Amino acid sequence: MSAYYQLLSRHIDEQGIVTAHYQSTMNAQGAWNPNEQHMAPATGVICAELEQFSPREMMRIGRISLDIYGLIALGEIEITTRTIRAGKTIELIESTMKGQGKTLVVARTWRMMVSDSSAIAGLEDSRVATPENMPIFDGIHQWNGQYTRTVEARSDDERQGKGLVWLKTQTDMVEGQKTSDFVRLVCMADMANGVVPRQPRPFEWGFPNLDLQIHLYRMPQGEWLGLEAVQQYGADGIGLSSSIMHDVHGPFGRSEQILTLRPM
Repeated sequence: MSAYYQLLSRHIDEQGIVTAHYQSTMNAQGAWNPNEQHMAPATGVICAELEQFSPREMMRIGRISLDIYGLIALGEIEITTRTIRAGKTIELIESTMKGQGKTLVVARTWRMMVSDSSAIAGLEDSRVATPENMPIFDGIHQWNGQYTRTVEARSDDERQGKGLVWLKTQTDMVEGQKTSDFVRLVCMADMANGVVPRQPRPFEWGFPNLDLQIHLYRMPQGEWLGLEAVQQYGADGIGLSSSIMHDVHGPFGRSEQILTLRPM
């Protein structure tokens, strides 16, 4: 199977609410538990639904805020997407992923009007070296689960707790559907929590994330996602993974993940 999900059905009701049913494949298998989906493809399939949901000319996604309610079990899932704050220049969209009778992930997305702001454009996030001449990085393949096996990684600048890692996947998000650059790259943002873990293996502490916050000051392009990642642990059982996100054209946004630190 060359995709993370199979689409089973999609329905739009009279209020414009879209309900889609998917079957996850083993390519979506997570790292912490063999019976779970990795949050990366779960993010990607939600983004695939967002991309198709009532698209409007001159508007784009600016922020996606995903809260993880618990283990995302492999198998059939349902994603319901609706508008909860309509508007001419901004609108708030909510996507809810359910499986096995439970809410798994709730995502709230701001879609925003675009305009020509090139006269005042400027970034503080700096460009980084691109992956073409970097060596293969096998660190991500030390994780369990099939999902990480579908991702190629390159890096020449990583250590415990900090580094730059480039990622690429050729696996489609949904079987039989073309995967856009936006879906392909943003889905891998969740991997920022695993590319530069702040402890040696074997891990004495687990550090699963409870959320994923993505802010985009530009839509990503191409096949490669660069994660300029930092992982920090507090002294009271809570940590934070942060990343500047890059494509080969430069930085395009940032991500944050709050972590629960638990003895293994």
